[in-house]
Amino acid sequence: SFAYFTIKDRLPQILTRVIDTLHRHKNEFFEEHGEKGIEAEKRAISFLSKLRNELQTDKPVTPLEDELPDAALWNQYLDYQRNSSNGNGEPSWFQSPWLYVECYMYRRIHAALAQNPPIDKFDVFKEGKAQNFFESQEAVIALCTYLQELLKNIKDLDEKQLQEELFNLLQVSLWGNKCDLSFSAGEDSSQKSSPLQSLENMIPYILVNDVEKLWSLLVNAKKRNTEKSNVRVDIILDNAGFELVSDLVLADFLLSSKLADEVHFHGKSIPWYVSDTTKHDFNWTIKQLQSANHMWMSRCGINWEGNLKKGVWVYRDHMFWTLPHDFSSMAEVAPDLYADLQQSNLLLFKGDLNYRKLTGDRKWEYTVPFHQALNKFHPAPLCSLRTLKSDTQVGLKPGQGEQIQASEPEWMVSGKYGVVQFDAAL
Repeated sequence: SFAYFTIKDRLPQILTRVIDTLHRHKNEFFEEHGEKGIEAEKRAISFLSKLRNELQTDKPVTPLEDELPDAALWNQYLDYQRNSSNGNGEPSWFQSPWLYVECYMYRRIHAALAQNPPIDKFDVFKEGKAQNFFESQEAVIALCTYLQELLKNIKDLDEKQLQEELFNLLQVSLWGNKCDLSFSAGEDSSQKSSPLQSLENMIPYILVNDVEKLWSLLVNAKKRNTEKSNVRVDIILDNAGFELVSDLVLADFLLSSKLADEVHFHGKSIPWYVSDTTKHDFNWTIKQLQSANHMWMSRCGINWEGNLKKGVWVYRDHMFWTLPHDFSSMAEVAPDLYADLQQSNLLLFKGDLNYRKLTGDRKWEYTVPFHQALNKFHPAPLCSLRTLKSDTQVGLKPGQGEQIQASEPEWMVSGKYGVVQFDAAL
């Protein structure tokens, strides 16, 4: 299975790159922290080498021994895995749910640094994220230029034109999700050309396309909207780099077109899945745009900084996003986060990992309704914008999956297909 390939090949590669990154920063740690920095680097590397060995030799998954705020929840979850293994011994790397051990690896990478001050704040994935941003420069310029041209005339657009622009930018945000470094085990995955030119050709690859439903939801929310209540859209972010810029462009359009009054962004509280967005990545990206020597890029950066200051954009993180739990257990494990999401008019979940957590990462029949796979996770109307990079997919028409499977056996993991899949809350 793709899960086997991931645990056997991709995850050890990612660990090797992390160890290599620490090696390369040795001098920097020494310059900043002296001998203490070198000692910390050695300890972190030995912790990670041990982790890689445990993974490759299918050792049992061990409880976390750090004092970090989420450790107890992780260890409870390990107990839950032990109890659900039906007496088949200890959960181990190759004998456990893929989603669980993959999340567990990233949590252990975090522990390797967090437990070793003074390098405890070092993000081992930061360079890759920055590189993705710089190597996607042409696409970023094209997108910022498109947005700024659009905003000049936005007041003159009729409903039909606004709808068309929303569809375009939703698709850019969808395909921006191809730029995923955990998927390519850290290899270059930047967006080299303008994503807007190829949209028309990409439509056949969107297997479920509920953009019309998003449009009517937002338009109706606007009509119902009284003076008192704001229309709020939440974007549960995935990758930094080009994908994040595409999400920010979409958010700017939602505000400027008055389809939304505020946008809340949800990122990760620790470095996660190689290229996932943290608060640092979010702020860094806006600063990079602000200081770019390209008129429309810097205009975007300045406007977006303004949106944050005015409070019409809000960035949040919550440790639930980096736990191994499916979203169906959010109401129980993180009731505060669930209650916050209930305040939203629309939740946009970006990317493959969020889709796996929405659907419990199960081997569903392709035709199982999305609503059913969500397993009672319904804080608000939600939509998944996801390119397929793992073998879980629901909500297809009868025969649709089998038909693609016949000509493209790798269709579920190649990143070539996408979904814009919507579910209205109950």
